[in-house]
Formats: sequence, structure tokens, C-alpha cells
Amino acid sequence: MLSKKDIQIIFSKTTKQIGDFLLSKKNREFLIFLFFFFVASVFWLIQTLNYDYEAEFAIPLRLKNIPEDVVLTLPPPQEVHITVKDKGTVLMNYMFGQSFYPITLDFKDYSKTGNHIRLLAANLQKSIASQLLTSSRISSMKPDTLDIIYTHGKSKKIPVQLTGHYTAGQQYYLSKIQYHPDSITVFAPEKLLDTIQHAYTEPIELKNMTDTTVTRTALRGIKGVKFVPNFVDVRFFVDIYTEKTVEVPIHGIGFPSNKSLKTFPSKVKVTFQVGLSRFKIITADQFGIEIPYKELQECKTDNYTVRLKYMPKDISHIRISPQEIDFLIEQNTLNGN
Repeated sequence: MLSKKDIQIIFSKTTKQIGDFLLSKKNREFLIFLFFFFVASVFWLIQTLNYDYEAEFAIPLRLKNIPEDVVLTLPPPQEVHITVKDKGTVLMNYMFGQSFYPITLDFKDYSKTGNHIRLLAANLQKSIASQLLTSSRISSMKPDTLDIIYTHGKSKKIPVQLTGHYTAGQQYYLSKIQYHPDSITVFAPEKLLDTIQHAYTEPIELKNMTDTTVTRTALRGIKGVKFVPNFVDVRFFVDIYTEKTVEVPIHGIGFPSNKSLKTFPSKVKVTFQVGLSRFKIITADQFGIEIPYKELQECKTDNYTVRLKYMPKDISHIRISPQEIDFLIEQNTLNGN
């Protein structure tokens, strides 16, 4: 390992070698040439930038104080392009030094003109010129006219519909999908509003999830329609599968009062997969196996294939053991005889 003294010696030798190389006669002449070349380039650049030039710049455009019931069927452009004429040094400052603030239009100032707001770009020059030096002149603006068309739409609440592909990982499953908010307000002209039943999200792509996942997604836009809010937070609840077995008794139904059913065995084992969060909630009394007397009357053997009459939701891969049972219909002895 190098000591502090060794590092100092190496640094000193390296510095000396670099100095000797740069101060050698041949390199010294080259450095002098580079110095004068650099000075000449700076003078040439300064001289060149003293001439007038034109350059195009983009200035952001914002529209504020839009009421919730207003639907912009033709919104304003996001930016205005201006061509500025001035000396090159000033234009360079605009390009690399100064940043332009957005031009903000207040909807309230123009809403009294009707559903079609038509604004000449020249009317914005005063706001733009205040950000420029006095020597700068605006040669042109694009677009030269700003058109904003809107409507006061009626509204209603509609549910959110998820689109895309989303899957849980191996041995996991999606136990629940939750939206926040679970419904949104939609504004639109009355005829269009009647046709909208759901707000669809932009497609979501989530695969092999192994834990609860939250994602924010925008709602799919419709021309002439406004969603409030225009996004939802989607929470995917992921649970892991586990296996459980319960013993379920067998019951006979529809038997005459003087007859009863006896089965061998009297209970069967029901094995199934369930989410870990619901493992303790699922009990045997949530399952039912019922054998109708009429079916046994039609049975040609003493064996019967049992089936679940009812079971809890959200379980899968159900197996019954044994699947076939033996049965006997017994004659009851009436009391008093």
C-alpha cells in the first residue's frame, strides 16, 4: 500500500514531466499558436455577433380559471412561436441565458364573447415584449390567430373501467382491484353525454405482481368531453395461494319421514386453494353436500358421486375425497309401534 510520502513523490514527478513536455521548444511554439488562434477566434465571433440576425423562440401559453363545467372542444395551442430580430449577442443570450415565462390567459376575461374565443396573436405582443430587451423587435408570430371553442356541458357520475393487461405472479392471484376515486364526473354536450357509460383508463401493463401495487393512470380522452378528475389511482391487491382441507358432512334431502340416509363415510374431505388472507375465514360450514332422495331412488348401485351444492367464493382447484361414497337407505321405526 502506498504511503503519503510515496504519493507525494509520484505527484511531483508527474507534474514535472508534464511541465517539461509543455515547456519544450516545439510544444511552446504550438501553445503560442493556439493562444493567438483562440484570441483571433474570439475577436471574429464578437465582430460577427454584432450584426443583426433573426431567431425563432417558443413561448409557453397557459389558460387559467377554466370552470369545471366548461369543455374545451378546441383548446388553445400549448405554445406561441415568435421570430425576434436583434444583434447576435442578444439572441445568444435568449438562447442560452434567459428563459421565457409562460403567457397566461384568464378564461374569465374572454368568456363573455361567446363559445368561440378568437384572439389575434398581435394582442399578446405586449406581454411578450416585456420579456425582451428594448433593442429586440418581433418580426412575426405563429399562429397569428388563437381560436378557443368551448361548451358548457351537462354532467353525470360514471364508473371507471380498467383497460390493459395485468397479471399476478406464479402462486399469486389478484384478490381485489380498487379505484380512487371509484367514479368520476363527466362533462359533455347532452347528446354526447347520453352515450358515455364508463370512463376508460389508458392501457395498463403490469405483469407478475407479487405484492400490492398502486399506479396512477390517465383516463382515455374523448373529443368534446371533460373528465374531473382526468386520472385515477388503481390499487391491485395481490394475495398468495395456500391449500386448506375441511371435513364436510353429507346430508340427505327430500327423504320421507319414515326413511333416512346413512353414508360411508359420513363426511368427506374437501381440499381447495384459497388466498392466505382468507385462510382462517373459510370454514367447513360454508360448504354443503346434499343428496336428494329422488336421485338415490334412480341409482342402480350402492355408490353415489358426491358434489358440492354450495361453497365460498374465491376458492379454486377443489378436490373431494372420496369422490364416491357408499349409501344405505334405512327404514325408521315410528315411535309407539
